[in-house]
Amino acid sequence: MTILENCGRKFENPVYWGVDLSSEHERYLAEEHFKAPVVVKNYPKDIKAFYMRLNEDGKTVAAMDVLAPGIGEIIGGSQREERLDVLDERMLEMGLNKEDYWWYRDLRRYGTVPHSGFGLGF
Repeated sequence: MTILENCGRKFENPVYWGVDLSSEHERYLAEEHFKAPVVVKNYPKDIKAFYMRLNEDGKTVAAMDVLAPGIGEIIGGSQREERLDVLDERMLEMGLNKEDYWWYRDLRRYGTVPHSGFGLGF
């Protein structure tokens, strides 16, 4: 965010902490600032899914996107939250009924390990 906030460009979509990156932000980073593929990580928790692992700062989640020049996002991924108490708190913050996710919570309740996932597409 700091790079985008300080670049001197006026974007169609405003840039500030807590807003998700739009394609114009992604393309600026990959095409103009870095001029190469770039990994953006540790997104604000409020714009990401409840199942993404909350970082120690309590403000961000362990999520990342790979941005490519001429395309934008080509990979998105995150570490999954393995701590049931933190998962329940995130669901509460997002207004989700944890009973609707009983099956997902059971995956954590009856044993899990730290793990991640990603999606790749062009």
